[in-house]
Amino acid sequence: MTGIVVGRFDDLPDGGATRVDVDGHRLSVVRIADAVYVIGDRCSHADFSLSEGEVDADTCHIECWKHGSSFSLVTGEPDVLPATQPVPVYDAAVVDGDVVVTLTSASEAPSA
Repeated sequence: MTGIVVGRFDDLPDGGATRVDVDGHRLSVVRIADAVYVIGDRCSHADFSLSEGEVDADTCHIECWKHGSSFSLVTGEPDVLPATQPVPVYDAAVVDGDVVVTLTSASEAPSA
């Protein structure tokens, strides 16, 4: 699948998250130093935006602002209740200063 540009890397706040809606996907784009992570923006416990939560740069997690569940930016797995289900994680890269995301996540990929 072809990547889609979701913004400029330099426009992202370091240690913060930005919500991006593209092609029916609600994404949370997170910058930590020179790295970029993209996960689904809906908390799996309740439909709240993860982009509004706190990013922990040391552990590469984002916390849902409403109930405190924390999700890995690498795997999408929660490590703090009440969430028990992961959120989708998307491949992302910085190409010529643009953040490029592949919209098929591991949990959405067609089975072989």
